[in-house]
Amino acid sequence: MPSKIPEWGLAVVTCMDARVDPLRILGAEPGDVHVIRNAGGIVTDDVIRSLVASTQLLGVSRVQVIMHTDCGMEGIGQQVVGTDLADQPIDLRGFLTVEDELARGVALLRSGDHLDVPGGVTGHIYDVDTGRLRLVVS
Repeated sequence: MPSKIPEWGLAVVTCMDARVDPLRILGAEPGDVHVIRNAGGIVTDDVIRSLVASTQLLGVSRVQVIMHTDCGMEGIGQQVVGTDLADQPIDLRGFLTVEDELARGVALLRSGDHLDVPGGVTGHIYDVDTGRLRLVVS
């Protein structure tokens, strides 16, 4: 049974898109990496909370942010939608381009304001058509 401490000392932040399988993309097995997913693979307060737990409590020393081509959150900007939950609007927190949002997220994690990642933070774009992972922010 895999340990709760990831074998590779790596956490991956990525999109919830069903075409994105971070373990397969990285050639990893269950127990090798922590995977944190949300709509767009956006670095949010909750992602930072999870990364603090990973780095401070669970042996993670490196972070990869993996966004992807043809993302549903790209191009929608800060669109707010209504919900049936007491009519509370939800900011979808979309973005204009994957490249710009990736650079913003990596910069936020590297800023040191919220967490320390001794092995560094990198940013990648996964091409859903070719299956290739491209390093964008080293």
